[in-house]
Amino acid sequence: MSSKRLYKVIFLNQGQVYEVYAKSVGHGDLFGFVAVEALVFGERTTVVVDPSEEKIKGEFENVRRSYIPLHSIVRIDEVDKQGTSKVSKFEGGNVAQFPVPIYTPGDKPGS
Repeated sequence: MSSKRLYKVIFLNQGQVYEVYAKSVGHGDLFGFVAVEALVFGERTTVVVDPSEEKIKGEFENVRRSYIPLHSIVRIDEVDKQGTSKVSKFEGGNVAQFPVPIYTPGDKPGS
């Protein structure tokens, strides 16, 4: 196995499922968020262009680090090789977000 790590991160965002590949994933400085850094997209050496990957590549074009809410993460896998990043419509099934908000700062205990 290569010494360079690669992660596949799947998360929910505005009714869509995002699947991205990154070189670094961690708990970041913001409570309740996962920091995803160094996103990796396939380099196209042919004329064929995948529209779904181009859409997500354009969305994250100038992003160095993205903070994703912990409750939006579906799955994080360490993988050996990169697949295609994509955005797809959320079809339901047995995957659901945790109820939000998880923590409300103004709540008093026992009230």
